[in-house]
Amino acid sequence: MFKNKLVLALPLIALAIIFLFSMTLFPSVQPQSKNLPIAIVNEDEGVEIPNQPTMNMGQTIVDMIQESTASTKDEDSVVKWIEVKSNEEVQKGLDDQKYYAALVIPKDFSVKLASLQTPVPSTPEVLIFINQGMNMQAATIAGQVLNGVVDNMNNFVRQQVLAGFEKQGATLTTKQAEILAVPISKKVTNVNEVGTHTANGNAPMILFQPLWMGSLVTAAILFFAVNKMTLATRKERLWTKIGQILMATFVSIVIGFGFTWIAGGIVGLNIPDFMDTALFLAVSSFSFILMMLAVFSLIGFRGMLLFVLILFFGAPLLALAPEMMSSFYKDWVYPWLPMRFMIEGLRKLFFFSTEISWDIVSTQVWIGLTSMIVILATVFKKKKETETESVTDSQ
Repeated sequence: MFKNKLVLALPLIALAIIFLFSMTLFPSVQPQSKNLPIAIVNEDEGVEIPNQPTMNMGQTIVDMIQESTASTKDEDSVVKWIEVKSNEEVQKGLDDQKYYAALVIPKDFSVKLASLQTPVPSTPEVLIFINQGMNMQAATIAGQVLNGVVDNMNNFVRQQVLAGFEKQGATLTTKQAEILAVPISKKVTNVNEVGTHTANGNAPMILFQPLWMGSLVTAAILFFAVNKMTLATRKERLWTKIGQILMATFVSIVIGFGFTWIAGGIVGLNIPDFMDTALFLAVSSFSFILMMLAVFSLIGFRGMLLFVLILFFGAPLLALAPEMMSSFYKDWVYPWLPMRFMIEGLRKLFFFSTEISWDIVSTQVWIGLTSMIVILATVFKKKKETETESVTDSQ
């Protein structure tokens, strides 16, 4: 046994396997957010004060937020603040998945702030929007950041108002003291909600893994079924490849509609639209099966290892927002994952009230069509077994 080179190399092989699969854990170990896009809208119209310039506390607060971000290095900033002109524009940006959250300072903000120093104070309010459907984890972090911003705003306003009272030598009324405990209120609204059930927020990931494995097994069976056949002519090989593609199409339809029924009816996931979801999953399965079959047709069953590795490396990344990945995974791994288009499409269907359209399925359709061309092109590939038999016959 000890003369076997493979046995002697076993420690190195085991270490290499452990290292390889450990790499799949790195993205999900203490992910750090960088440059999460959060919109900030200042609609504050300000307030006129006699013998003084118009006071716009909304703009003052925006400037303070921007300055605090500018004081840190760009690569170290948790948040990337994006100024937006209006509440309507920010709502559209949330629906277009441009921002994980938004802070809106309303028109009467300065007026109500000024009233805190009057006998009839009125509590100013800011609006916070959390874009849950974009990515639950990143949206939660963005919400925590905005809550911290409002707390800082409260501290700043409290100090300013108290300093004004002290300068005037005035005393606080009971109502003013009560309001100054929390001078600025916040109204938090979840948009593109994922639902109250935890599984609904993870629905795209929950649906991905079974569909990927089902597609992989389907592609493997189709490959083995044809690989065992003795095909004498190129025409026979061509019709066999066409048969593979037709069967893959049929199976993908069964997977799409069957899996949607299982997920909604048995597992209990909230499926917004059965038909749209079923068609999208069918297209996803179609692209996966043909892509896998194309690789098997080119390099044989050893291609199975590639798709298993893609699953192990891809699954942890798909659960994260791109802003939570290291630069290596964000720039060199995530963009090449074919299943990310499925995850992104499901998010749009489930959380953003989007109907199935060419924009959602186009990339997956092109993957399937390109794979189809590769499969048909392998008709011209010579089998090693055939070549060996030909050499033997000629001798």
